[in-house]
Parts: sequence; structure tokens; C-alpha cells
Amino acid sequence: MRRGTMKVRMGMIGGGEGSLIGPVHRMAARLDGLTDLVCGAFSSDRDISRATGAREGLPASRVYPTWQEMIAGESKLPPEVRPHFISIVTPNNLHYGPAKAALEAGFHVVCDKPLCISVEEAEDLQETVDRTGRLFCLTHNYTGYPMVKQAREMVTAGEIGTIRKVVVQYLQGWLSAPVEKTGNRQAVWRSDPARAGIAGAMADIGTHAFNLAEYITGEVVTELSARLNSIVPGRILDDDGTVSLQFGNGMTGTLLASQVATGEENNLSIRIYGEKGGIIWNQMEPNTLTLLWSDSRVQLMRTGTSFPGTGKLASLHTRIPAGHPEGFIEAFANLYRNFAMNIMALEEGKAHDTMINYPGIHEGVRGMKFLRAAVASSRQGSVMVSL
Repeated sequence: MRRGTMKVRMGMIGGGEGSLIGPVHRMAARLDGLTDLVCGAFSSDRDISRATGAREGLPASRVYPTWQEMIAGESKLPPEVRPHFISIVTPNNLHYGPAKAALEAGFHVVCDKPLCISVEEAEDLQETVDRTGRLFCLTHNYTGYPMVKQAREMVTAGEIGTIRKVVVQYLQGWLSAPVEKTGNRQAVWRSDPARAGIAGAMADIGTHAFNLAEYITGEVVTELSARLNSIVPGRILDDDGTVSLQFGNGMTGTLLASQVATGEENNLSIRIYGEKGGIIWNQMEPNTLTLLWSDSRVQLMRTGTSFPGTGKLASLHTRIPAGHPEGFIEAFANLYRNFAMNIMALEEGKAHDTMINYPGIHEGVRGMKFLRAAVASSRQGSVMVSL
């Protein structure tokens, strides 16, 4: 699948020492040997940014104290030296500014989810992507799993018939206690409206569940009713929520997102039921797709096996032989590889294989509209709200 011999050059904003997701992005970007990290503004703390850059083997001249200085400085370098794209792995409130500036400066962008903190920012970024013609990837990494690809392919092909019901949940327990008050860095910013935005758990993990439901079914949520809860005393943003979904084709769904489900790790799962059968996928057992059929058969499909065989889309995103888990890093890496290959195709003036894809600006705007509608519905007593 590798295209040519060029390397794609990456800059990073955020992800300094102590970051949870920054190292994940760096590992994923490097996994296929297609991407080199060449510069970074890893933290607003100059010492942390400098230390991270040194650990990553970057020259001091290309490690910056602010993202503004990085974009300005790298823009002045020759085209063959400066990065092809900028990866943004900051808290939510620092997605919009760096993304817009990078796009305006001519860089492609990879951005962690959710896209930003308002629909207005999201739509402005969409206009900027369209106007500049730059590529944009939003890291809804669960779409990179082979068996998620397989589920999408089967649903699209009509193998389980017309979809009637979707049940998706993302349950965690790590915020069951007020750990933001004891200095947990990940909890501190996620519980702060100024940094996280209008939602807590629903923004952090609910957007993943929402994206997965739309991605696999290929259908669009048109209305929803939500109840968002702040279970832990003193917490401002939601740490738990239930959303009823109405899709454009008439089917309905339920979305659960909670970070106070005590004892849960990262229990993301989705169930899709059609008139002929159903599909179940759980990211804590990512190699297995469970197929339910109307004649009571239960069939297990496994990553990398020949019978029952996975389709082309899943096969293109399967990295290792059957029996070896296709995990979190590999799913992230599939997005980075696909994005790098799209950049390569663009640089070489070649057509890009549409099966080598990734979530983009459209999915980012959808996620922000979902959050706006969920918050509005909850504040109005769980009324139905249009997206």
C-alpha cells in the first residue's frame, strides 16, 4: 500500500511530557515508516516543550515555545524542509486557533476530537478547509479498526437488511471520584468548561459513540433527545448521559456515555439490528465481529481469517496475522497512514484510493452539532432537538 519513497513530514502542537494522547499520536504516525516528526510546540511551558523536543531528537531550532511561533517559523522554511501537516493534540479549546492558522499557512491538518468548542468554530474551519484546499483528518480512531470497517461494509452492502435499531455505548469509570480536585491533569481540563467546552463526558467519549453510529450505518441523525448528568458533587460539566437518536431513514437509536460507570475501563460497543440480522462490535475485544441472524444462528467473524472472509475494506486495514490483537495504536496508525498516503498522492499528482480514507472536517462539524443539540435538549427537559 505504500506509495513511492517520499516521507511525509509532521509538526505537532501539544502532546508534551505528561500528555496522554500526544505519545499515542507520535507512535501511530511512525508505525508505517511513512511520517517523520520534524518540529513541535509541545507545551505552553517552554521547559516542557524543550524537553519533549530533545527526547524526540529534534534540533532546538525547531522546537518552539508557542504554536504561533511554530507556524510562523516553519512557514518561512523551504518547501522541502517544512512539515506537510500539523498534528494538533491539545485540549479542546486549543483546536480551532492552531487548526485555522495552520490551514491558512498552507499546511494540512490532523486534529484530535472533538473538532473545537462550538458549531460556529466548526463551520468556520470547514469553510477554511474548503477554501484552502488543504487536507484535514479528525482522529476518530475507532473507525480505523478492521472489524469496524467490516461492519460498515456489510451494512452498506445490505447484508443485514434495512437497519432498524442502533445501540451504542461508551462507558468508563475513571471519573467516579472527583480526581480533578487532586491534580489529575487529564481530569482537570476535561472538567473545566473554559478548556473542554460545553460538554464533559459527552464531548470526550460521547462524540466517539455518535461518530461510530453514523459511520457504520451510513445514516445521519436528524433529531435527538438527551439527558446529561453531573453525578459527582461539584462537577460543572456532565460526567454521564443518555441520548435517544432519530435517524433520517426512520430508524432509532440509543447512545450512552458515562465516565462514572465504576469499574469500567474503555467499554465502547455498538449493536446494529437490521431486518435480516444484527452486528455487534466491542473495542475491548476488537478482533471479533458477532453476527446474529434471524434463524437464530450466531456467527463469529475474526480479523485476518479466511473463513468467513472479511471484505476488502477490512483487509486493507488489517496489519497482522489472525490471533494477534489489532489494537488502539494500530487503529490510530491506520488513520495516519491513510492521511499520509493521501498527501503523497497529492504531492505526486496521482489519484487517491477512496478506500484509503479517514474522518475529516465533515465528521468534525457533525460532532459539534451533536453536542450542541444534546446540551440544548438536556437543558430544556430532554425535548427533541434537530441537528
